[in-house]
Amino acid sequence: MGGLGVQRGPYNPPAMTTHTAEANPFPMAAMPLADIHALVADDMRGVDALIRRRLASDVLLINQVAEHIIAAGGKRLRPALLLLAARSLGFTGGSAHQLAAVIEFIHTATLLHDDVVDESDLRRGRKTANALWGNAASVLVGDFLYSRSFQLMVELEQLPVMRILADTTNAIAEGEVLQLLHVHNPDTDETAYLRVVERKTAVLFAAATRLGAVLAGAATDVQQALHDFGLNLGFAFQIADDVLDYTADPQALGKNLGDDLAEGKATMPLIHALRHSPADVKQRLRTIIEQGDAAAFPEVLAAIRACGGIEYSRQLAGTYAERAMAAIAALPNSNALDALRGLASYSVARDR
Repeated sequence: MGGLGVQRGPYNPPAMTTHTAEANPFPMAAMPLADIHALVADDMRGVDALIRRRLASDVLLINQVAEHIIAAGGKRLRPALLLLAARSLGFTGGSAHQLAAVIEFIHTATLLHDDVVDESDLRRGRKTANALWGNAASVLVGDFLYSRSFQLMVELEQLPVMRILADTTNAIAEGEVLQLLHVHNPDTDETAYLRVVERKTAVLFAAATRLGAVLAGAATDVQQALHDFGLNLGFAFQIADDVLDYTADPQALGKNLGDDLAEGKATMPLIHALRHSPADVKQRLRTIIEQGDAAAFPEVLAAIRACGGIEYSRQLAGTYAERAMAAIAALPNSNALDALRGLASYSVARDR
């Protein structure tokens, strides 16, 4: 693909070593999360207002599901990344709000579809849309969000923007199919796992930060730097998220621990255990993955801890966060750039 699109190809994970301590290897950056939120608070209020306006429909069910999604809240991390990337290069304005809303619409559409595919009934501590209105409504409202996001992006009349977002949504769809192919597959290895993470999660982070640079009229190398930042941040965020599925407080996480296991998904902690466990444990783990045996969660967690799977995964997430910060090391310092660095640290230090 061209320089403005989604980069493809195999992703080579960094060489890692297993650690024995469970302390997070990547400390929080100097800028607290509250300060990061404060920096874009006014912009985010503008984005939220735009989201509410543009979600409105004369179809009652769309409004009901949309209101449920908005009320659920969420981190709004992806639109914040776009706003911070643009601001780090001196750009603010309505088009940033509009693209930030586009990013959030795309992300929310993927969540609606994911919950149907995964048969999830809980997200952010609330019933999922499919649990309340059924699978058909969730899929169709997800489609509405996708189409509304394209209406918003077309209004900006910027071909590079449309190309990035078209490539990104296509890659996300590929990631969904790739993940489906690996469900209940105990032979999923680290490379296959990272390829799914790249398409399902990291490409949208990369699109958000690159689009901020595009809006600012930045040079190609600056656009690439922010793309690389977002891509690596996406890897860090998702790997850390998969660790939380085994270690978090369920109430803080807002979903049931072991959901990935119940869905037959082998994420990084479990993949590491499959690679390093004794033969009898490895065979047992394979059976659990094939069956999606949620009741075996304590047994799986014990196997993961025994071989350092939690520590390995956290260290891997930390390495991607370091790569993210290295990608923007040459950009001019600003509060917005400090906030991006802070989000890189937050991505692996968070507990929910």
